[in-house]
Amino acid sequence: MNAPTPQVAVPTAGTLTVRVRYSECDPMGVAHHSVYALWFELGRTELLRGCGVTYADLEKAGVFLAVTRLETRYRAPARYDDALLLRTEVTGGGRARIDHAYELRRATAGGDGGDLLATATSTIACLDAQGRPCALPGWLVAQGG
Repeated sequence: MNAPTPQVAVPTAGTLTVRVRYSECDPMGVAHHSVYALWFELGRTELLRGCGVTYADLEKAGVFLAVTRLETRYRAPARYDDALLLRTEVTGGGRARIDHAYELRRATAGGDGGDLLATATSTIACLDAQGRPCALPGWLVAQGG
C-alpha cells in the first residue's frame, strides 16, 4: 500500500466548533444521541486533515480506518442552535489502531468551553481494501502511541 505522506506531523489534539442543526434534534429541540458519533468523527477527520492528509487520500491508497469501539457518556443535553466546542485527543494506539478521547462542551461567548455535555472514547482500526486488519502507515502509528 502506498499511503500518502503528511505535510506536517499529525496533531495529537485539536478543538473545533460545531453548531447543532435543526435536523439533528428531536421535536423538543434536543440533539439526538446518534449525532454525537458524527461529531466525534468530525473531530478525528479534522485532526488528520491538520497534517494535509484526508480520509479520502488514505482510502485511495487502500488504507481504511474503521471504528471498532465507541463509548459515550452523556451528561447534559445539546440543544438546537447551540455552538459546541469539541476537543479530540489521540490517547494511545498501536501498530494497527488509534485510540481517541473526546470532550464536548457548550461554547461560551468568549470561545471557552462551558457546560460539559458529553465525554467519549473510541478505538479506530486500520483495515485493507478487503476488510482485513493491517498496519497503519508508519507516520500515523507514532501518533497512536
